[in-house]
Amino acid sequence: MRDRTREEVFALIRDSRDLTRSALVELTGLPSSTIGHAVARLLAEGRIAESAPPAKGPGSGSGRPGSILNAVATSIRTGAIDFGHRHFRVALGDDQGNVVDEEIVRLNVDQSPIRGLDAAAASLRALCERNSVASLTCVAAGVPGPIEEATGLVCSTTTLSNWAGMYPARELEKRLEVPALVSNDASAGAFGELHLGAGQGHRDFLYIKASHGIGAGLVINGELFVGGVGFAGEIGHIIISGRPELCRCGNRGCLEAVVSVPSVKEQLSHTHPHLDVDLVDLATLNDPVSARILNESGRTMGTVLAGLCDLVNPTILIIGGELGSSGPPLIDGVRASVNRFAQPSTSSAIQVVAAGLGPRAELVGAVQLAAVLARA
Repeated sequence: MRDRTREEVFALIRDSRDLTRSALVELTGLPSSTIGHAVARLLAEGRIAESAPPAKGPGSGSGRPGSILNAVATSIRTGAIDFGHRHFRVALGDDQGNVVDEEIVRLNVDQSPIRGLDAAAASLRALCERNSVASLTCVAAGVPGPIEEATGLVCSTTTLSNWAGMYPARELEKRLEVPALVSNDASAGAFGELHLGAGQGHRDFLYIKASHGIGAGLVINGELFVGGVGFAGEIGHIIISGRPELCRCGNRGCLEAVVSVPSVKEQLSHTHPHLDVDLVDLATLNDPVSARILNESGRTMGTVLAGLCDLVNPTILIIGGELGSSGPPLIDGVRASVNRFAQPSTSSAIQVVAAGLGPRAELVGAVQLAAVLARA
């Protein structure tokens, strides 16, 4: 019985972060003496580690905070891939979801998925060699398109047209000879932000990946929500009435045709003819004209997100991707439209912030997903 209790306590500590003994008592309903005994055994076995709690701020009470408990990572190594439209990132992780090593590779992944899959697998093998890792336990990847949850099939012929009909998880398993899990990249980003980014402490939030496309990852009651088939969050093709921009899906006025990295850079090419907009980092632009373009883009995006906030009632709206990392003007624009168009009772409870993990959110989320797969 004690062994079973100890394993249940360990599973809670392993699958969560920064638990205290009192939190374990509350979660399990077990007496504090039982929790104390289980924790002492796990500490003695080296399976968990104890650290000091963060400093308490003024007005936070006089009670002594409990020490923080976390699982100790093993020698297990996992692989993670974040496929973008024009690049991919790869990482090695451990079974606690920590990034061990990573790198980014510039490549037109949209144009040639086979080349992208080959290159990503080769990069993972190179990371293994660099870190003296003999083998991976599993791999998880994020792809910028709709993935059918039951089969892993890429279903869109517009968003990721050259990938349509492919099963990326099967392709990775062939190349790396380990179990693979593939999800939509915005969902992976939301998972990363939930565990290690701006979503920590929030049970209901929207994560928006705003880059060459626009997608959303939804966290509801502390869990990823992917919808009935797996396509939840395909907000890039919500139509903004009256806008003439032609989208790759064939409609006009889709959110991602109006607000995305290509559309923002097209505007910058007119206002900044001296810039090579294909190479410019949006976060480095600090002139008034650039700020106006980014702020207006944020306001346009915010008009769509306001309706989603009324529907989902999140406590935080996290803007990721290249646009999310561009700086305050875009975030301020999103916030202004959410405040203007969402119901006051909804908007007053919402924080609007840039992704805490920046452009790495999807990769970190893939590492977290791989850790879950490794522990399954």
